[in-house]
Amino acid sequence: MAHPHLPTTEAAVTAIREVADAYGLELTVTDDIGADQTSRRTSAGAFTVLDPDGSLPHEAFAELGGSPAVTVQLYPEDDARITVDGVEFADVPRDAVPAFLRSVHGGLAYVKGRLFPPGYWLIVPLPGDETYKELVLGTMLSPWLARGVRG
Repeated sequence: MAHPHLPTTEAAVTAIREVADAYGLELTVTDDIGADQTSRRTSAGAFTVLDPDGSLPHEAFAELGGSPAVTVQLYPEDDARITVDGVEFADVPRDAVPAFLRSVHGGLAYVKGRLFPPGYWLIVPLPGDETYKELVLGTMLSPWLARGVRG
């Protein structure tokens, strides 16, 4: 299944809001608009507010309430960083964000443990055989992560 294209940060925020509503989660969104406000602009010079193409870069930070603790940092470059209970997934395509959140809140995401080398991985499957996997840093699993452990 192809991801619906989310052409703007605004469209991605709307999609995140729909997921939050579907799962009854509280949502807080902070917007930063303009190259002088956004965290990483390689194409904009110092003190520039517009991108070279004349558009305003738009970045947003979304925090979803409930368990697990999830934050989404949407970047103007069509990607996002999603953090799930302290586990950071960098460079998630903006179009994949809604499916990623549905996987986490819909009970599809799970934790896989390994003895050698020791460690846990948070695995987030998406439709269409796409899977995101990140190492859980530290030795303590949050209660939500511990609940999702599979052998």
